[in-house]
Amino acid sequence: MTDTGRGAGPDFIEALARGLDVLRAFRSGTPSMTLSEIAGLTGLARPTVRRILITLETLGYVRGAGRGYALTPRVLDLGMAYVHSLSLWDVARPHMEKLVAQTGESTSMAQMDGSDIVYVARVAVPKIVTLAVTIGTRFPAAATSMGKVLLAALPPATVAGVVAEASRSGITPRRQPSPAELETALREVRAKGWALADQDLAPGIRSVATGVRDGEGRVVAALNVTVHAAETSVETLLDDYLPKLLRAAADIGHDLTRTAGIPATTV
Repeated sequence: MTDTGRGAGPDFIEALARGLDVLRAFRSGTPSMTLSEIAGLTGLARPTVRRILITLETLGYVRGAGRGYALTPRVLDLGMAYVHSLSLWDVARPHMEKLVAQTGESTSMAQMDGSDIVYVARVAVPKIVTLAVTIGTRFPAAATSMGKVLLAALPPATVAGVVAEASRSGITPRRQPSPAELETALREVRAKGWALADQDLAPGIRSVATGVRDGEGRVVAALNVTVHAAETSVETLLDDYLPKLLRAAADIGHDLTRTAGIPATTV
């Protein structure tokens, strides 16, 4: 997991980077790990991992769990500080709740991080789906509707480099578009203002997404509606749910603009 030479210059703090490596070693399905397991995943020496774990335990981010260590809820503070600093959740929540009430389906908001999308807000309904989603969940962008929206918002010349980055999601999409297919899809997204993903990420998952724009017209996040393919057709998703999604995204963008005190731009 460690990246030799990842930092350059006298101001790069390698000890901090190693501490973050240890935190990232904890994944879904492995709630607790031994010192040796963490050392193996991170590529760090056992004495280094031990010192980091002792420090994190003192700060309250990990705790002893049998023969190993586990994360504590305090780790959530790190991610939620980012979400709340953007005011996205506070602004988006009422509009997302209204959208769920109108469609009876889950809605989420995501932003780009490398070649992945990361979920930063979500209002869910109980559904049995292939992949579990929570705040902080990552998926390869090119295989998702929100990812296509966010990739389409990037300068076209930069997209290939972004997609070429290794995904940190741990997910292998059911269908991964070729560079030519992705270029065509993103051209369509730019023209239409929304993107569809029909079981590209995993069987049974169908979604439509659009961008949330700030007062200067920039896409700052993507918003989607997700349905189960066996229950909801593409026609229903596009004819019934998409107009409601577009309205919700516009309302969120308007409120973000008003909150930031930036004059609204007609898009």
